[in-house]
Amino acid sequence: MEILKWKTLSSKYLVREKWATLRVDTCDLLNGTVKDDYFVLEYPNWVNAVALTAEYKIILVRQYRHGGDIISLEVPGGVMDSNESPELAIQRELLEETGYAFSGLELIATTYPNPATSNNVTYTYMLTGGIKTHEQHLDDHEILNVEEYSIEEVKQLLKDNKIAQALHSTALFYGLMKLEALV
Repeated sequence: MEILKWKTLSSKYLVREKWATLRVDTCDLLNGTVKDDYFVLEYPNWVNAVALTAEYKIILVRQYRHGGDIISLEVPGGVMDSNESPELAIQRELLEETGYAFSGLELIATTYPNPATSNNVTYTYMLTGGIKTHEQHLDDHEILNVEEYSIEEVKQLLKDNKIAQALHSTALFYGLMKLEALV
């Protein structure tokens, strides 16, 4: 498989900001072609959660997403801080966004949002036994509602295409497969 991997000859950064880093690479495709303008977006890694309360309800959050100009129903999650593990990041994000703490934690999927043009990874966890222990502690730019759904309701939301964020639909599909394997 190594014969498929390109060789990076050079990289130049065009934008270096906290939430958007863009570089352009020159790559040897190892088939006689040199691609001299391959653009790559560098993002921090993310964590997503399929979070179940002690009553076996799935926690979702509803918030506005400016890029898509939509009100989006999503799984809780967010950006990992540079010095934290995915396990700590997902627990922190859930406590901040929902106020829930969980007794169980399991990595159920590692996915790449778009490996053709970006370099980050999304870690998806299933958290179980959720109990509301705190009030939300949101960032200044976050305004979100916490909602609880039965497993059947989440399945219907997916069937009806009501979860617009692709990585969050992916997380829920992995979570539902995991839950089916448990019963």
